[in-house]
Amino acid sequence: MSFAWFVALRYMRDARGQTALILAAVAVGVSVIVFLSALIGGLQTSLIAKTLGSQPHVTLRVPREAPRPLVEPGPDLAVARDVTERAQRLRSIDQWPSVMRTAEGVAGVIAASPSITGAGFAVRGEATSPVVVRGVDPERFLAIIDVRARLIAGRYELDGGGVVIGSKLAAELGVTVGDKLRLSSSEGRDDVVTVRGLFTLGNEGVDGTWVLTGLRHAQALYGLPGGVTTVELKVADVFAAERVAAEVRARTGLRADSWMAINRELLEGLSAQSSSKLMIQFFVIVAVALGIASVLIVSVVQKSREIGILRAVGTPAWRISLVFLLQGGVLGVLGSFAGSAFGALLSRLFEDATRDVTGAVRFPVTLDLELFALATAIATGVGLLAAVIPARRAARMDPATAIRNG
Repeated sequence: MSFAWFVALRYMRDARGQTALILAAVAVGVSVIVFLSALIGGLQTSLIAKTLGSQPHVTLRVPREAPRPLVEPGPDLAVARDVTERAQRLRSIDQWPSVMRTAEGVAGVIAASPSITGAGFAVRGEATSPVVVRGVDPERFLAIIDVRARLIAGRYELDGGGVVIGSKLAAELGVTVGDKLRLSSSEGRDDVVTVRGLFTLGNEGVDGTWVLTGLRHAQALYGLPGGVTTVELKVADVFAAERVAAEVRARTGLRADSWMAINRELLEGLSAQSSSKLMIQFFVIVAVALGIASVLIVSVVQKSREIGILRAVGTPAWRISLVFLLQGGVLGVLGSFAGSAFGALLSRLFEDATRDVTGAVRFPVTLDLELFALATAIATGVGLLAAVIPARRAARMDPATAIRNG
């Protein structure tokens, strides 16, 4: 064992009360960081999963049709305009297979699916409900939204006039698997379809309006032979969706809307949560640093005579500094281990204690090795930084003064 390690451990052992106090302070600080990070991270993950469970990360559409002026102003003519938004009609994406290949070539895109999205009505006996008809490529669409995993009845079959509808819509129409209903599109076309399955995506608007059908069937309902109205993309990093949308927009010239732009309020809420977490972590770190620094400064004062003797017999100043830096580092590491364990236990107990009557988790927590490694690094770094001032003070002591006044 080196000289610095021997002296550092000896000082910590001699002052057991101070050592235990600062270890407890570091452990409590780290447990707060772990608990809050796990809770906020879990809430953010849950919110994103629920939001993106019923929508693509990026949606490509034909640009909106701009209103055209009835009269152009001239040199001798002034026009007072009242601009009215032009009614939008369903338009197919020109050369959409080429657009899909271009989009799939953008870095970060992991899946693409063509679709037709249009308004319509579902009629069953005397019950009529407005719906959103979604014509999709069955297998490609599963890579965007895994409807098959959210089925509560029936099968995911969209061929031969079969449809899969939301569970809330099924309840409103009074239909179940195997029943037939009449589907009318906004283009004046209708058809009788068979309900093959019911799904629940956890979004009330989606579960109450969506009717999934095959792409060819939707093309016939909306008079778009061979066409699609949207191309939907899934990206590897959900927070890179806006960057991907901008790149796809530049390459294709189409309107590209990311989930981040559509759900701007949600994104602002997530950013506010992250900011609050960072602020809490900052104040916890400051409190821990002040605690370690104050205890080590007291230790320097208490050990001033011993430090003076060590300096008098020729111990270099850097070794004296190293003694206190090692104490700060050891306190940070040991406190981080204890704090991480306590924070993880507290997180799991809180998660179990807040389950609803059905046993579902209300406040999920996210615990991973990255969180524990970050907490350990923060505590160790704070311990070392907090020990800098005491270490410098000890290294600058005059041996004769320290021995005389110690």
